[in-house]
Amino acid sequence: MSTVSTFESEYAQVTQGCGLIDRSERGKLALTGTDAKAFLQGQVSNDVESLTSGHGCYAAFLTPKGKMLGDLRVLDTGEELLLDTERVSLQELFNLIRRFSLGYQVQLHKRTLECGLLSLVGPRADDMLSTPPGAAEHDHVVTPLGRAIRTNAGIDLLCPAESVDAVRSTLLAAGAVEVGEEALECLRIERGRPRYGLDLDDSVIPQEAGLNERAVSFTKGCYVGQETVARLFYRGKPNRQLRGLRSAVPIAPGAPLSYGDREVGRVTSAVVSPRFGPIGLGFVRREVAVGEIVAAAEGTQAEVVELPFR
Repeated sequence: MSTVSTFESEYAQVTQGCGLIDRSERGKLALTGTDAKAFLQGQVSNDVESLTSGHGCYAAFLTPKGKMLGDLRVLDTGEELLLDTERVSLQELFNLIRRFSLGYQVQLHKRTLECGLLSLVGPRADDMLSTPPGAAEHDHVVTPLGRAIRTNAGIDLLCPAESVDAVRSTLLAAGAVEVGEEALECLRIERGRPRYGLDLDDSVIPQEAGLNERAVSFTKGCYVGQETVARLFYRGKPNRQLRGLRSAVPIAPGAPLSYGDREVGRVTSAVVSPRFGPIGLGFVRREVAVGEIVAAAEGTQAEVVELPFR
């Protein structure tokens, strides 16, 4: 008689029901002031000035050479711009704002410790709230439980830190089930969504990671790193691209990828998916086409596939 592992049970929740996980550790900031949008417009890769209240966008903040220092979500509340980012890139974002906002009517507010963040993940996420947000990613609305934000996998709830336990209890009573990070990472990898600090770092240009459509505006004005990003988009091709890796046996993050006698990339994230088996993400040089087989470690092979996994 077979038994279902905790991971498999949690994976079922995030793919068929509604999983709940506390992500309050994410870095959170807010910008206020009459120049908040104009200032941020010149610092990040997406179009912030076109946002209206209740909407948001995903963006990157870059070095002058177009390399990613981090990524962030920008939400327009009508009164302020809410920013959240991976904790690993919070200090870079904070430093950027403090360094370059001189001369602008902008005030920076720390919110990491003041605000909690609970993620509802799965097709039943909307059922947990009386007022879910709009259907577009980053749409958001104020609810009795906090600010509900549409994600690609469900809904994030931003609430005061002191309310997290009460909000969690309400969501569990509504039918959400607490899950661990492994189930969410599996879903993220299946969907081909790179994560800063794991797949993305300061060596990556957005186009290499397939982020142009989500994170870059080519019609807005100038911003830090624009010249490199635009030149690569209009005149060239990246030397490497983020790809999916499918294997018969588990592969390990950090493992080099070889094609023939050449190293052509590296595994950045990996998991054993209940749906797809051993899979991973990795940057692979462009001369290695989709469908080719690469060595992921001694005796281990992986097929290079398009993202997301299907």
